[in-house]
Amino acid sequence: MLRAIIIDDMPQAVQLLRADLREYCPEVEVIGDAEGVVSGARLIKELKPNLLFLDIQLKDGTGFDLLEILPDGPDFQVIFTTVSDAHAIRAFRYAAIDYLLKPLDPEELQEAVQKAAQLAGQQDKGQLGLLLDAVKQPTAPRRIVLHTQEKIQVVNVEDIVRCEASSNYTTFFFTDGSKLLVSKTLKEFEKLLQDHPFLRVHQSHLANLQHVKAFLKTEGGYLQMQDGALVPVSFRKRQAVLEALEGLG
Repeated sequence: MLRAIIIDDMPQAVQLLRADLREYCPEVEVIGDAEGVVSGARLIKELKPNLLFLDIQLKDGTGFDLLEILPDGPDFQVIFTTVSDAHAIRAFRYAAIDYLLKPLDPEELQEAVQKAAQLAGQQDKGQLGLLLDAVKQPTAPRRIVLHTQEKIQVVNVEDIVRCEASSNYTTFFFTDGSKLLVSKTLKEFEKLLQDHPFLRVHQSHLANLQHVKAFLKTEGGYLQMQDGALVPVSFRKRQAVLEALEGLG
């Protein structure tokens, strides 16, 4: 059983979430709720939940403020609930942290709760640290969280040389020669990294233009990367690639 606290300054939102959890997630017991940063921190200290539903905008601050004032960092799973907030959502995606848009979708709620149950007791401080950093940055965050089957890893975006699609998985290649297989599609990372110098140069390849050594014109075109890899460039992407490379200067 997951023991949950809801922190939201809208009483109607709290009531709706309680009702949804009763109907769709019977494995969750709501043990309390609060409307602000101070009251929420006090309730967490008193009741020690293993799951927190946390709104962004609260009565006396933000959900991020609450996480920052916890003395030892959270030892519970966090699911953010929010209205459409582009900057916050971008931060969630970089940190690979679950969020739910209001009004909540029952299926997405169930998926988030199931994931929280699987990860109970394994809250990764690196993810939350990256999230808080990303929220404060007006520009694109410099780090990203990658989930593999074995671990959760925080990496510097500038260390990513390229990404290669493999069905519903993506392989990341790094400047130190290492690589990671991540269970998300290349399309998702193309969107996530669009504010960095990455370009989808082929259906199966996303390249960091900062790590391009040369453009080879043979057989339609290849990017020679600094790690020695040759990345094919599709015919329809050729002009965009050339223009992007010229723009780097």
